[in-house]
Amino acid sequence: MATTDPVVKNSKMKEKVADLAARRKEAELGGGKKRMDAQSASGKLTARERISAFADRESFEEIGLFARHRATYFGMADKDFPADGVVTGSATVDGRLVHLASQDFTVAGGAAGEVHSDKIAYMMRLSLKTGSPFVFINDSGGARVQEGIDSLAAYGRVFYSNVMLSGSVPQISLICGPCAGGAAYSPALTDFIIQTAQAQMFITGPQVIKQVTGEDVTADALGGANAHMTKSGVIHLIAQNDQDAMMMCRRLLSFLPSNNLEDPPRMPYKGRIKADPELNEIIPDDAKVPYDVREVITRVVDHKDFMEIQPGFAPNIVIGFGRLEGRSVGIVANQPNAMAGVLDINASDKAARFVRFCNAFNIPLVTFVDVPGFLPGVDQEHNGIIRHGAKMLFAYAAATVPKLTIILRKAYGGSYLAMCSRDMGADRVLAWPTAEVAVMGAEGAAGIVFRREIEAAEDKKARFQELVTEYRDTFSNPYVAAGRMLVDEVIEPAETRKYLAQALERMYTKREMRPQKKHGLIPL
Repeated sequence: MATTDPVVKNSKMKEKVADLAARRKEAELGGGKKRMDAQSASGKLTARERISAFADRESFEEIGLFARHRATYFGMADKDFPADGVVTGSATVDGRLVHLASQDFTVAGGAAGEVHSDKIAYMMRLSLKTGSPFVFINDSGGARVQEGIDSLAAYGRVFYSNVMLSGSVPQISLICGPCAGGAAYSPALTDFIIQTAQAQMFITGPQVIKQVTGEDVTADALGGANAHMTKSGVIHLIAQNDQDAMMMCRRLLSFLPSNNLEDPPRMPYKGRIKADPELNEIIPDDAKVPYDVREVITRVVDHKDFMEIQPGFAPNIVIGFGRLEGRSVGIVANQPNAMAGVLDINASDKAARFVRFCNAFNIPLVTFVDVPGFLPGVDQEHNGIIRHGAKMLFAYAAATVPKLTIILRKAYGGSYLAMCSRDMGADRVLAWPTAEVAVMGAEGAAGIVFRREIEAAEDKKARFQELVTEYRDTFSNPYVAAGRMLVDEVIEPAETRKYLAQALERMYTKREMRPQKKHGLIPL
């Protein structure tokens, strides 16, 4: 007969609680003190230290601490991998719920097996159920080869979950160590990738490339942060170390809503917007002289707080997040300091993807225009500038969030349309007095329109200059476009912030219905 003595009952519970505490402590040690010390010596935080640096204090609730693999082949039956090499759970960031997974390199090099990947996929499903962002901290040597097809299939479930979350909740990947093979595809399916300067990411490593192609390359040159920022365009931000990556991720989340059914959080903002006379001095008198468009952006957004995305890739276009009177906005701007601000293949891809992200998550778009055209050249044409440039047209036309466009200087031809003109759906179009809205630059246009007159003139050079001036006076200004209501208002540069903030306030409740369909087919 079972005893009812409360002392005996209490004694058994104490034993079980003590056993639970011991098991939890052992599991939380991951691969053990020696491996954790090695992780620290390499300049990296451990999986749980990363979570502590990222999440609000004492907000992390772990799920799956006692998860264990079930593999038996190749000596796996006797191997114990605490938490199966990945720490998963939920936490808050600035008081808002997030779900996350942090791979533990001290446990079998963070290798992903069946249960490991299923834990990650489960967190992703919880993100979708609760409408909360998903953050994945990557630090893994790749798939757990001993588990064979089970490991591969579980990877597939992670990829599938990435696609299910896409456009519903923000997904951010942090690359804080190796991220090799199929593991690299999950970050590529997320919205933003932050990579530390010490990390590498690639599908096939240097040794495989050497065997197959004979090419010699270091891991850093192949898949380091600088390579992915400046060449491949795979990543969005570079962090100096793990701590920096966690802070970057927190800052990025502050601009974003928790899901596609919410608006981004509005920060408190007090005070009246004042004119900024220094904006009147930024545009050079000579239209061929470059300037840094980021000087305009930082003077327009709240507190000069602009978070640029992909600063090292396609620098001829600038994208990022800022705020106007506390409201998050996505910013797209031509950069005259790089390639005169022309649109090329990489710039088109960079901007189009960002526009689509902002539209998916209800973030209004502010576009600063100073574009002389699409980049001419055989390489650009053969590599598909037509289809890549068309992505920008598609992205802006498909976007239903408030769209505000400000023309700073050049707005020529199809490239102006691609930068969200009135006819591509802009809700407000403002222009500085320096704006030149035309099919092309005055020199090029005069050579076409007045070709016969120039050829018939005795002094062809002088006549050409006269006709260039005539064309510029007629079309290379904002007033013809304003007369056609393609520009709503020509404004003093100093008043830009006020006009944009007011336009955003008036347009924030915008609703725009589109034809019912599964989705449009963006050019590839």
